[in-house]
Amino acid sequence: WLAGDDVYVANENERQEYVLNENGIIFVGNARYIEARGWFYGQFQDHLLNICLTMLDLSLYYRQSPASDVSRRGDPKYVGRVISSMINGNDNDNGVLLGKWQGSFHSHENPSRWDGSVAILQKWRQDNYRPVQYGQCWVFAGVMCTVLRCLGIPTRLVSNFNSAHDVDRNLSIDKYYDSSGRSLNISKDSTWDYHVWNESWFLRPDLGAAYNGWQVLDATPQEQSRG
Repeated sequence: WLAGDDVYVANENERQEYVLNENGIIFVGNARYIEARGWFYGQFQDHLLNICLTMLDLSLYYRQSPASDVSRRGDPKYVGRVISSMINGNDNDNGVLLGKWQGSFHSHENPSRWDGSVAILQKWRQDNYRPVQYGQCWVFAGVMCTVLRCLGIPTRLVSNFNSAHDVDRNLSIDKYYDSSGRSLNISKDSTWDYHVWNESWFLRPDLGAAYNGWQVLDATPQEQSRG
């Protein structure tokens, strides 16, 4: 709401939607059958702010340099990077959710059964900050939206269908076949029916005014960023 803030949004309707709204819809499925899932963000529920602040204190960034970390918490770009790292627990950093895409979910929660962030964050705290099992892209994105809105950063979810991950950055999705036409499982590139990530609204003084606005953040563990 403060015009001089890096996360200032001028439009009141957008402030209501991307900061204050505790309910939303996440689109999943495939390009021919898009399903709308209701999601309760619950960013203003009891104890959620303390959980989000604890998340910052548990991060590798804080543990490596507490003074430097705390001094940068006014920078939404930095906070977004820390939170995107902490939403997933696949790199053994006390993250919130453990990702799983194959095999059985019978011993823990199937990702498709989650319908909100509050139960996940509360369970993370109750289990002494051990990753909750299990999450997939829309769950990571839903929880990330809760945390960033709770911390005052306008945030929304984006769903993409016929999605792909170009690991080697050659701007193509590579598939390999042998001389008989059999597929060879040697490419690190991957394709999915859909993928869900977040965008947060803030200024980019490091890049210039042309880059102000919605910034992409993706908490799904795919490959490490800057270690």
